[in-house]
Amino acid sequence: MIKREMEATLLAAAGEYPVVTLTGPRQAGKTTLVRAAFPGHHYCNLENPEVRRLASEDPKQFFALHEGPLILDEIQRVPELLSCPSR
Repeated sequence: MIKREMEATLLAAAGEYPVVTLTGPRQAGKTTLVRAAFPGHHYCNLENPEVRRLASEDPKQFFALHEGPLILDEIQRVPELLSCPSR
């Protein structure tokens, strides 16, 4: 993996805020960067139809199944998760 200057900024933001969003063009290395920066976090790709279906139909169950620190890839597929009440 190419060392990215953005990693320090990402880690600092994660230390300050409970939720951090990383946006950018497709195929720019966002997923690779986030997974490398947060190796202990559970990873969910909302491009997967089964994962996306559960997240959109039953967000509380989705979050119950994915406790702890979580990386949500392709969050634009289920934007209502961003306004879901806290667990």
